[in-house]
Amino acid sequence: MAYDDLKEFEGETYTGVAVGGEHTWLYPNGLWRETKVAPDRWDFTFSSLKERERSAPPGSGVPVGTQYHWYILAHQRVRKIDADSYTTLMSGVKYKIAHKRPHWRKWSSAYPEQPSETEKLIYVLEETLASLPKPAPATSPASEMPMAARP
Repeated sequence: MAYDDLKEFEGETYTGVAVGGEHTWLYPNGLWRETKVAPDRWDFTFSSLKERERSAPPGSGVPVGTQYHWYILAHQRVRKIDADSYTTLMSGVKYKIAHKRPHWRKWSSAYPEQPSETEKLIYVLEETLASLPKPAPATSPASEMPMAARP
């Protein structure tokens, strides 16, 4: 099945990599910058050239110049190993919020009949919250946190 062929998953029609497909990417020159903005919160940016671990099959994938907007929810686990180094593992999920083909004037979210980026993000966050187990009453430290302090 080709990349741009229509596919279906749980009643949703889509194109792209088939559900179950996998990629492995290398980030050889990644730069992570972070700023502490609250006692338990950091804002960050990450920039890097993203490279396939193995070459793509000829003729596969999107055209050169295609862009994506992903939203990532992840756990980052680190362990300090010396004064300047940490081992790092990040695992989580990423959601496609929008994409832009090279010949398009706008992102997919700006076209009629498409949800806006804000609508997609709200949907992702609401679905994520709904999937979390409910904490036991009065045993969760988060239940005692003021709303503004909650992560």
